[in-house]
Amino acid sequence: MTAPNRRRFVTGTIAAAAAAGSGLATATAAASPSSHPLVVEPADPRYADLAVRGSNKRFTARPEAFVLATTTEQVVVAVREAVRDGKRIAVRSGGHCYENFVGDTSVRRVVDLAGMDTVRWDAARGAFEIGAGARLVDVYRALYYGWGVTVPGGASATVAFGGHVQGGGYGALSRRHGISSDHLLAVEVVVVDARGRARAVVATRDANDPNRELWWAHTGAGGGNFGVVTRYWFRSPAARGSDPATALPRPHGSVLTSAVMFPREGMTRNAFRTLVGNHGRWHERNSGPRSPYTGLFSGLVLLGHQGESDQGLSAVAFTHLDATLPDAGRLLQDHIDAVSAGVGVQAYAAPPETLPWLASVESLAASQDAESGRQKIKSSYLRRAFTDEQIDVLYGFLGSTEHTNDSSSVSIQSYGGLVNTVGPRSTASWQRGSVMKALFMNTWQSPERDAANVDWLRRLYAGVYQDTGGVPAPNDRNEGCFINFPDIDMADPKWNTSGVPWHRLYFGDNYHRLQAVKAKWDPREVFHHPLSVRAAR
Repeated sequence: MTAPNRRRFVTGTIAAAAAAGSGLATATAAASPSSHPLVVEPADPRYADLAVRGSNKRFTARPEAFVLATTTEQVVVAVREAVRDGKRIAVRSGGHCYENFVGDTSVRRVVDLAGMDTVRWDAARGAFEIGAGARLVDVYRALYYGWGVTVPGGASATVAFGGHVQGGGYGALSRRHGISSDHLLAVEVVVVDARGRARAVVATRDANDPNRELWWAHTGAGGGNFGVVTRYWFRSPAARGSDPATALPRPHGSVLTSAVMFPREGMTRNAFRTLVGNHGRWHERNSGPRSPYTGLFSGLVLLGHQGESDQGLSAVAFTHLDATLPDAGRLLQDHIDAVSAGVGVQAYAAPPETLPWLASVESLAASQDAESGRQKIKSSYLRRAFTDEQIDVLYGFLGSTEHTNDSSSVSIQSYGGLVNTVGPRSTASWQRGSVMKALFMNTWQSPERDAANVDWLRRLYAGVYQDTGGVPAPNDRNEGCFINFPDIDMADPKWNTSGVPWHRLYFGDNYHRLQAVKAKWDPREVFHHPLSVRAAR
C-alpha cells in the first residue's frame, strides 16, 4: 500500500474503530481525525492482522489496543492517554524485533507507526525527513529516484527506519559510507517528563543544541529506550550547500554480484576451517578506510544440515562490489580466490552479474527476507577471524542432524572500512573496531519445538564463545553484540558467565552516558524492555 493510501485508510476509519471500555480518547463526531489516532481493539476484525504483523512468529502481540498513528500529534495523544491510564506501552514501526518486547503480556497498548512513512526533502533543515514507519527499500527507492542519494542502511523490504537507525543499522554501503546513524542530523521524539506530560522534542547534532544528548542516544542505543521516535532528518556531516543531491551519499551506479556455493560433500573439518578462516583473515587484511575494498560487501553464510530435505550445501559466499571501480572484475576474482584457496572441495561459482544499484539492493533484500517462521537470533562483532576451535564448534553443530529446526545459519558479514573512522563515543554505536559481524539464526514452524530450538542455538553460541564465558566479551578478538538483534540471554547468568554485564556487550563504555540521558528524558521509565537502558540509581 502506498503512503498516501495508508494514511487515507487510517484517518478514514477512525470513527468506525471506536469501542467502549478502553479508556482511550477514541474518535467521535466532536474529535478531529488529525488529532486522535485510530484505535483497534480485540472486537475489531483488523486486530488479528495487527497481532501477527511482527516478523518473528514466536511472539504475538495481544494488547488491549493497537493505536495506529499517522502524525506526531497523534503519538503525543496516544502516549499521554496511556500514561494517564497507567497502561504500559510499546512501540512498533516495522515489526522486526527478534525478542518479545512488543508482545509481552504486560504491554497494554501498542503504538504502531507503520503509517508514518514520509520521505521528503525539508528545505528549512537542509535535510531529508524520513518517518519512523518508512521501510528501508521504500526509502532507498524514494531517495535514489528523487535525488540520486541514499542512507547506508540494511537491505529489507519490511524493516522500518524507526528501530533500524536507533540501533546503528548497517548494510552493503557501510564500509564506504558508515552506518545509518552516522548521517543522522536530527530526531523527533515524543517523551514523558517527571509529571507525566507527553510532548514532542526535536534533538539535533548541533553542538549548541541543549537537546543534543538525546540526539546522541538515538545513534546506537536501540529502540524502546527514551520515547517514541516519530521522524528523522538525515544529512551527512560533510555535506555543504542547499542542494539535496549532495546532502547524502550517492551510491555507485552499478554492482558486480557473485555467489560461490560450497557443497556439503567433501567439506571435512579441515576444509571448513580453511574456508571460514580464509574469509575472516581476508577481512582482517582488507577492511581499512583506504582499502579499494571499501566498495565490497560480502557474506559467508554457513548452512545447517536440514536432514532429509538438505540441499547439499555447506556454505554460500556472496559478494556485492562497486562495479564502477577500476579493475572491478579483478578485485572480485581476487577476493573469491582468497576465500576459496585450499578449501579442496568442488565449489560452484555462478557467473558474476552486473546489476543497477537499486536492483542489487532489492535482490539482497529478497534473500535476507526469505526466512519466515519462529526464530531465535544472536549476534557478535568480530575484530578478527574465528579461531580453529570456534570453527570446529560451528562445524559440529551445523553439520549435525540432531535438531528439529527447519533451517539454521551463521552469516559472517563484512564490516569495518569507514565505519571504524568514527570514534566509539562520537555516537552511541561504540563498536568501531570490528571488521565483520556474525549473525546466528535458527528458524522453525511448530510452537512445540520452541524450547528445543532455542536451546540448540544457545548451546551453539555458548560453544563458540566458551573461552569468554559464553558471550563475545570485548577483547582483541570480540567487540560485543549488535543491539538491533537483541538477545535476552546476554542478561541471563546461566548463558552469560563472563562477568561482563549485558549492557557492556551492547553499549560498551557509553552505557553510563546513556543512563544520564535516560534519567533526564524518561524519568518515569515509561519506555522499557529487558535490554533497555536503565537510569542510574
